[in-house]
Amino acid sequence: MRSTVFILCLLSFGNIFAAEKKAYFAGGCFWCMEKPFEALSGVKEVYSGYIGGKEKNPRYKQVAAGKTGHREAVEVVYEDSKISYETLLEIFWQNVDPTDNQGQFVDRGQQYSPAIYFNDDTEKKLATDSKKILEKLKVYKKPINLLISRAATFYRAESYHQNYYKTNPLRYKFYRYNSGRDQYLSKIWKKRKLNLATGTLFQKPEKKKLEKQLSKIQYKVTQEDGTERAFKNEFWDNKKPGIYVDIISKEPLFSSTHKYKSGTGWPSFTRPLEYSSIIEESDNKFGMKRVEVRSRIADSHLGHVFPDGPKPTGLRYCINSASLEFIPKEKLVERGYAKYLPLFNERQKNGEPKVSQSNNLSKK
Repeated sequence: MRSTVFILCLLSFGNIFAAEKKAYFAGGCFWCMEKPFEALSGVKEVYSGYIGGKEKNPRYKQVAAGKTGHREAVEVVYEDSKISYETLLEIFWQNVDPTDNQGQFVDRGQQYSPAIYFNDDTEKKLATDSKKILEKLKVYKKPINLLISRAATFYRAESYHQNYYKTNPLRYKFYRYNSGRDQYLSKIWKKRKLNLATGTLFQKPEKKKLEKQLSKIQYKVTQEDGTERAFKNEFWDNKKPGIYVDIISKEPLFSSTHKYKSGTGWPSFTRPLEYSSIIEESDNKFGMKRVEVRSRIADSHLGHVFPDGPKPTGLRYCINSASLEFIPKEKLVERGYAKYLPLFNERQKNGEPKVSQSNNLSKK
């Protein structure tokens, strides 16, 4: 069970700096589109509804009959400081059949066809670029054929449609399986994940390949939930500017701009580079109640997060060096992480803020 809520409650600064935004996606039956987005850290709520038609306040029977021009869609309410629009796009693409503009799976008609509705030019470019990436990667045998359009008025569906996967779990599972959606998605995305940040498809190597690819300590930490020795690891005292990525998938995880000297002997950060890059789960092993941190794409064990860090978050992401690769600032463009350069340019302009050291940090 994830304990993301527990961690986010500690982020008092988030309520001050986080901007609440809304994103709109149509992917066939809206019941099936709520759950994937609600599972993400940084997403506050997901609503089922209707978008794209001209008639005001449409009702379910009207939309389902194709009489209003609306599509079934979801409204994703999220905090852009904790999850990026790119991550939402990744989830969208991995939950639809974008080659079918006549419906989705068992549901037929324009009202069930896939679409991305953007709010501004930035979202439009990201959506369009993501489509180009999917085409370049040749994920599908058929041409991608879905609508990318400016968002119109979104009308929330009737209350009995909201959170249907929670309120009617058996009916939801029955419908979802028999619709053919799960079988299709498994065929397309089994053992691989889309990473728009790097423009790649990540397929986790088999165990034997990982054993050859990684050092013994890297394998022990990332694949066997191990812990490296304090003060005897690569990055605990690294002061160079740059970002830290997953040693396997190269997904951006942490930044030197959030790194501080905790005194524990492991790399410590006040927050992730992007909250959507990590998963936080309860860890009750060894008689301790902790919050484990894992990477989202590669599912690597990274470390743990504790509520004893410095301001502004009060958190300490205590991470194993063995799970990380460091990309110095001067190589961000070369390695495909140019989007993070402004973070360091702004830091240079304003000067390095002082971060207080935490006390009593002997645990990991």
